[in-house]
Amino acid sequence: MSFETITLGCRLNFAESETIARSADAGEDWIVVNSCAVTNEAVRQTRQAIRRAHRRRPNARILVTGCAAELEPADFANMPGVSRVVGNAEKLTALLPRHPGLDPGPAFTLSGRTRQIPAQGRDDDDCDVMPPVPAGFMGHVRSFVAVQTGCDHRCTFCSIWQARGPSVSLPFDAIRAAVAREIDRGAKEIVLTGVDITDYAGGLGKLCQRLLVAESRLTRLRLSSLDSIEIDEALFDLIAGEPRLMPHFHLSLQAGDDMILKRMKRRHIRADAVRTVERIKSVRADATIGADLIAGFPTESEQMALNTLKILDDCHVAAAHVFPYSARPNTPAARMPQLPHELIRARAARLRTAAAKRRTAWLDSLVGSTQAVLIENNGKGHTDSFAPVRIDGAVRGEAGRARITGLHDDHLTAVWA
Repeated sequence: MSFETITLGCRLNFAESETIARSADAGEDWIVVNSCAVTNEAVRQTRQAIRRAHRRRPNARILVTGCAAELEPADFANMPGVSRVVGNAEKLTALLPRHPGLDPGPAFTLSGRTRQIPAQGRDDDDCDVMPPVPAGFMGHVRSFVAVQTGCDHRCTFCSIWQARGPSVSLPFDAIRAAVAREIDRGAKEIVLTGVDITDYAGGLGKLCQRLLVAESRLTRLRLSSLDSIEIDEALFDLIAGEPRLMPHFHLSLQAGDDMILKRMKRRHIRADAVRTVERIKSVRADATIGADLIAGFPTESEQMALNTLKILDDCHVAAAHVFPYSARPNTPAARMPQLPHELIRARAARLRTAAAKRRTAWLDSLVGSTQAVLIENNGKGHTDSFAPVRIDGAVRGEAGRARITGLHDDHLTAVWA
């Protein structure tokens, strides 16, 4: 008998899968597929993962959960090998009872639809329910800790708000306890994650400040994707003066053209994004910028696409996640005039090529420098600015200053300084 999780999609899913694995009965023969619905391709990959799991372990029971399961439960329930389908609200409690010694604490639901914890107001100390926070991943060297889930915004291309419900901020004491647990388990770096973490009640920056004060062992704090228009002053202060906050900031930009941003129902314009990046880099010289970008959004003209291409340079993007536009069911963008699939793919490929050139140039610029590095596994790790590094003979969890000696394929090579 064995227990297995297969996770697709965001870092929040990975943190939740780790929590499910820790709390489930290890004696039961289950495969949990934690699905993603951010694009049609993500849903297709979820179905593919289920089929492969069933072929590989035909006697195991398969539980499907996550955003795709929330949105299309009947379709997944009819797949061969699938025993149960549960939504996001039930995923953390679906396979109780817990295994002795692995109990993360009282069960709770994250979904805004059936949440058992209150959405935080201005004073999160009013929350008297202290649930476990989804946490874990990367063999505990880098661990994700959820601080929030759900989304109150209605971007026209997105269906995740339907799957996750409204924004819910987890109580500070529960987050602090989760961070402490992950450090106890050996985590050297904590990544705060969620669906829209910059919407954290009271401000993400203030949350980070409180965590850094409350947990002295937290020496490396990293943030997952940020909505640039929601970055608060407290977070800008940390970016400028807190060395424990890692200097890589991944921004949910989505486009670089004002009309497309308006049709996406984003809350920023191009100039806002550029100003945010300029402000970050003016106070933190070693900061690097990542970005999510969508290619081929409905009605996108060639000039609009070129404006998004140019945002790579204007926002100094060193790491881009490029998504070909995918019409998700029951979204406003799906009812807009669609572009031909061939054109969408071509524009995505052009964006990826330009982003790859920028990334290679950035990595090459680090050769000869000395960088702080954390090794995660098999001699591989990352610099503080999230450049991938390999140091032969380095031990998992080892950290220190390293001299960058070269660039090989998509990673740097280095020796300890």
